Amino acid sequence: MAQKSTIYKVELSVSDMDRHYYETHKLTVAKHPSETDERLMVRLLAFALNAHEHLELTKGLSTDDEPDIWQKSLSGELKLWVALGLPSEKIVRQSCGKADAVVIYCYSGNTAEIWWEKIKNSTTRFDNLSVCNLPEQEARALAELAGRSMKMQVNIQDGEVMLSVDDAIVYLNPVKWK
Repeated sequence: MAQKSTIYKVELSVSDMDRHYYETHKLTVAKHPSETDERLMVRLLAFALNAHEHLELTKGLSTDDEPDIWQKSLSGELKLWVALGLPSEKIVRQSCGKADAVVIYCYSGNTAEIWWEKIKNSTTRFDNLSVCNLPEQEARALAELAGRSMKMQVNIQDGEVMLSVDDAIVYLNPVKWK
């Protein structure tokens, strides 16, 4: 019998001083059976870093033709495509053709660096692509905060991130590769 997704309830408060965005989002997040706590928390962080009233979590791992997060215009055009992990060159190329902006968040340490060295030369033509790496230890620290019901506060200033759940705080310094 197939395992079912685990549902997480998240109240995500975002204070992004860099973009002047201040809002609270009530999210119901389905964690795929093969998804780790680390990936779930990186997905929530990516949501906070790109927070917008029209931003949506997608089916993610259960579909190949959707990103983890997207933002569509009112008429249905893809404004933003957010992917996690290490997508193939083909997926990067296709997503850059589908959306106005594409952001990839890597979080797997040395493996991410090897992936980026392999793929970076083929991405130079994509002006709508951003690649951001979350240092491995910081991404792992996020996993420790995961809970089925979370009140999460994310503060962003000068590119630095402070993420807190209850009394636990993780500081992150995402590294922009492109």
